[in-house]
Amino acid sequence: MSLKLFKSRPDAELIIKDAAKELKAPARRLFGKRILSLGGLAMLSGCSITDDKSVNAMLRRISFFNDDVQALLFDPNKLAPTYPESMITRPFPFNAFYDIDEVPEVDPSTYKLEIDGLVKGKRVWTLDELHAMPQESQVTRHICIEGWSAIGKWGGVRFAQVLARAGADTSAKYVAFHCADNYSTSIDMPTALHAQTLLTLTYDGQILPPKYGFPMKLRMPTKLGYKNPKHIVAITVTNDYPGGYWENQGYNWFGGS
Repeated sequence: MSLKLFKSRPDAELIIKDAAKELKAPARRLFGKRILSLGGLAMLSGCSITDDKSVNAMLRRISFFNDDVQALLFDPNKLAPTYPESMITRPFPFNAFYDIDEVPEVDPSTYKLEIDGLVKGKRVWTLDELHAMPQESQVTRHICIEGWSAIGKWGGVRFAQVLARAGADTSAKYVAFHCADNYSTSIDMPTALHAQTLLTLTYDGQILPPKYGFPMKLRMPTKLGYKNPKHIVAITVTNDYPGGYWENQGYNWFGGS
């Protein structure tokens, strides 16, 4: 169908509104905002614009294309902005897919971090072992896909060092995270190795509070907030696409900020 004929259809506006609902939160992505138009929908041949499954498949293809573009644009040597401690947001907001009274309680005395998949070194870590590694901190901005941001001070171990100690295959495509609150997400290996990607153990100089992710949170100022998992209990290095809690519901996988 030509774009001219499509525009003349009485239900064209309704179709676009329905497609926008399908995107919902992912529509906040810049590419999603720009592509969601009559022209953008019509340019994809073989897509029945009145069929829900076809629209969903088309939007998924757009999302995967967006992932590829973001990955190509990502510079693993470029650092995100840092800020003076005077700019820290106090209190730093709590954010999760559940209420604050549902934050999981993790026993530090029995806690073990498991790293599996494409690794050939240390696979099980205690909190004491992680705290004994060289620590660094950063004051960076957390950017939420919902439209707000906040600046916080995070401290911990550079994630690249943990992967090295675990003997991880750094040519693998993905690193997946499994959390005590049943959250999951995954990232690309170049981001995992980025100098500012920290496996954080403290917040603002204190042991990481439960509401911010105790016993550990992955902090990546190069990613949107939903890509920064909390309460991590297991990590998998893999070449198989792992998806994630929000990613499986339509959020952009790469999630760069």
